[in-house]
Amino acid sequence: MKHVTIVADDKVGLLADISYILGKAKINIESINADIVGGKAILSLALSDEQRGKSVLEASGFKVGEFNSVVLKLKDRPGELSKITTVLSKEGVNIENVHMLSKDVNGTVVSIVVDKPKRAAGLLKDYMLVSEEIY
Repeated sequence: MKHVTIVADDKVGLLADISYILGKAKINIESINADIVGGKAILSLALSDEQRGKSVLEASGFKVGEFNSVVLKLKDRPGELSKITTVLSKEGVNIENVHMLSKDVNGTVVSIVVDKPKRAAGLLKDYMLVSEEIY
């Protein structure tokens, strides 16, 4: 799954502006994570059309980066996240972002951004939910 990341000055209405731009372009936000750090808003978005979303946001003056993530399905029980993070750590794969996408009786779905996505996908293939090519 590809995400786009926007880093912008924090201001009232920022998310309203971004969601309006994407909505007007008929691009759906599949998941979102937003944080404020030192006066900066950091938004991570999974979009229905990442390339087009990136283009329309950049055309509106936003600085946009993109990155790949691995999407995993874990059992919903204590220690499951520790299992996968330990595997990655032991193999020298750095975790840059973790985002819980959903949780229900069937398990927990997480998106993990790492510095070595191909390596992570190989190590965690038994947990992979989305099997698409990772760049």
